[in-house]
Amino acid sequence: MKKRSFEESAQRLEEIVRLLERGDVPLEEAMALFEEGTGLMKTCTTLLDRAEQKVRKLTAAPDGTPVEQEFEGEGAE
Repeated sequence: MKKRSFEESAQRLEEIVRLLERGDVPLEEAMALFEEGTGLMKTCTTLLDRAEQKVRKLTAAPDGTPVEQEFEGEGAE
């Protein structure tokens, strides 16, 4: 199985949710879809966490030039 991008994973997860919400999927298939969806959630979370770690904050130095700083997550001071 090829490695999916965040967008592909999120799209497949939405598809799984729609299938499960319909309520007409046989139990075994529903369980398989649920397991796949759980894996996709973990993948999406991991990809988002990595993206967040790469985010940099730009601020202005006293002379007005941009300065790149490490991103500090919510609640950080």
